[in-house]
Amino acid sequence: MSNPSRKRPLKLSTSVSLMVGAVLAVVLLIVHLFYFFQISHITRAGVKDKALAVARTLADSAEVQRGLLLPADRNIIQPLTQAVQESNHLLFVVVTDMRGIRYSHPDKNAINRPFIGEDLQPALAGKENVSINRGQLAQALRVFTPIYDARQRQIGVVAVGISLSEVAQQIARTRWSVLWTALFGVLAGAIGTWCLVRASRRVLSGLEPYEISMLYEQRQAMLQSIKEGVIAVDDRVQVTLINRAAQQLFTEARHPQDEAPGPLIANLREVVQSGVPQRDRELHFKGRVLLSNTMPVRSKGVIIGAVCTFRDKTEVSQLVQRLDGLVNYVDALRERSHEFMNKLHVILGLLHMKNYQQLESYILKTANGYQTEIGSLLMKIKSPVIAGFLLSKIERATDCGHRLIVSEDSLLPDCGSETQSAALITILGNLIENALEAADGQPGGEISVLLHYQNGWLACEVSDDGPGIPEPDAIFEKGVSSKGDDRGMGLFLVKQQTESLGGKIIVESEPGVYTQFLVQLPWDRGNKSA
Repeated sequence: MSNPSRKRPLKLSTSVSLMVGAVLAVVLLIVHLFYFFQISHITRAGVKDKALAVARTLADSAEVQRGLLLPADRNIIQPLTQAVQESNHLLFVVVTDMRGIRYSHPDKNAINRPFIGEDLQPALAGKENVSINRGQLAQALRVFTPIYDARQRQIGVVAVGISLSEVAQQIARTRWSVLWTALFGVLAGAIGTWCLVRASRRVLSGLEPYEISMLYEQRQAMLQSIKEGVIAVDDRVQVTLINRAAQQLFTEARHPQDEAPGPLIANLREVVQSGVPQRDRELHFKGRVLLSNTMPVRSKGVIIGAVCTFRDKTEVSQLVQRLDGLVNYVDALRERSHEFMNKLHVILGLLHMKNYQQLESYILKTANGYQTEIGSLLMKIKSPVIAGFLLSKIERATDCGHRLIVSEDSLLPDCGSETQSAALITILGNLIENALEAADGQPGGEISVLLHYQNGWLACEVSDDGPGIPEPDAIFEKGVSSKGDDRGMGLFLVKQQTESLGGKIIVESEPGVYTQFLVQLPWDRGNKSA
């Protein structure tokens, strides 16, 4: 059930729009400020260069030089400077002599009067000068250039002024271009954000980020909760996912060379390359048989990886063997129940006939028989499941015309884990069945079973007087059997179960004389849980 008080995160489109918008706004603001200051600096420098160019041109003008040198030609300076001022949109163009007396000015009343401002002095001393000052007119950017005659003697100064308001207007005009550029950037960013959101939603199958996170958490919980092992690889057969069940299986290796899941990786590589699913394939790994299903993963028809789910087939076999043992135990109890009812009917009949002496003899004989046959077995085999299993096998051997004997020296405490008990049922069941099948056609065969526990180890010995085994070393291979095709699984499972618990198995056989299997298994004292 969802928590109503939990605040739902923002949608992907909203998050991306806010994030990209914030980044874009910061970038555009920084660029705008930098560009604005740069343009202001460039504009001021351009205005200054323009004023200097005008001033230097006038300083080199022959008319200006003649007007300063010849008093009779002085009147030619004013029209010339006025024309230059108007054509270049300047605030003023002033020509002075070496005393600072103006020979030209926008205000004709200021002609023949001293120039206002101390910034003229460096130019009178022969140095170009640039300053911002206010004279008779408005605040201006003022440029001063010395005037020299043909013999390089300074004869005056040209002063050119540009109104600061004109400079501000030029900067303002450039500012509009910056703003239009910023607006274009905002528009481009908005279109790019929209395209990014559309592409992201298409890649994410229309899911929001919080929905993807929730699905991921659910998938992780599901993968870790199932008992089957799961491995996923990409198109390069690199492992991208492995759940807890698979990790547990891989870390159970008893030998260093078994640590890498080679058979599973090879199976996944084959599926990635061929694209053909593989179902219910048996893979041998760490002394176990894994039942695997491998499927290719496709995206738009292209194989992008593969997923393999697998389970230890040994567990399935153990469950079957455990179920067989319980069924056999129930069958044995059912047979004993019928036999007991028959004996009760005999006792009831003897009571009706009042034949007490024969009744006493019959009861003593029945009790002694039970003590001998059942009681002695339960005294030696403390595990009820194993005892019931052996009782069923004793009955089966009797039905087949043979005899199954549990050695008097047997001792089996009820301490093994469920895994060890299931493995023991598998081992004993297959060895006894093989002995019964070997004795077919030769009634009166004898099979001996010895179970002896000591110092944490259980020794199991199953021997028979059957025809023996010609090649004992090859009988544990899968499919090897002298009984025809589609056989050879029993002893393979025996060896597999033995080695999976860390035990070992030895077989001795002399054809026509006997066959003996000796199995050693670890048996956990005081531990009854798997």
